[in-house]
Amino acid sequence: MDIVSALGLSSASGLNAYVPMLILGLLDRYTSYIDLPAAWQWLSNPWMLGIVTILLAVEIVADKIPALDSLNDIIQTVIRPTSGGIVFSSGMSSDSPMISGSEASFAWTPFIIGIVVALAIHVLKSLSRPVANVTTAGFAAPVLSAGEDVTSIGLSLVAVFIPALVIVILVAFVGFIGYVFYRARTMRLARVDYQVGG
Repeated sequence: MDIVSALGLSSASGLNAYVPMLILGLLDRYTSYIDLPAAWQWLSNPWMLGIVTILLAVEIVADKIPALDSLNDIIQTVIRPTSGGIVFSSGMSSDSPMISGSEASFAWTPFIIGIVVALAIHVLKSLSRPVANVTTAGFAAPVLSAGEDVTSIGLSLVAVFIPALVIVILVAFVGFIGYVFYRARTMRLARVDYQVGG
């Protein structure tokens, strides 16, 4: 895999920490399509796959309940960027110029880039969720959460199998978040105008 694949995987971690880790681990363990570097082989350990699956199930449920989803986002502020660092590092191919050279460069540069990418996506997601919950009385939480889960799965798979589409998906996601903020602002202004006019 290359830097675009790693970018897609770390971005997917910003939406759901466990989806890209599980996908990488399963593909490494059960297919010949992914061959993780030796330092990241633990991702495909059966115990690790089991733990990540359980954590994914908890995340899926918690993220669909209004108010609990915002608390979950606070907790995930540490977990999602860490996952982003892990999958970015493990997703980089060993012949990438970014990780060739010193051992320190291999260990930290991709990891930090993955953290920053996942954190940026996580912050966008976290800021948009309360806005959507308030403007829809909480009805948006399960819908948005399901969309984020599907996007995380799709982005992870695209990052592995069709990396050229990663940028398109990321642009669409950022555009959607911008639309959520725009709609919330429009509805707030309409409410103010109605109250003033009434």
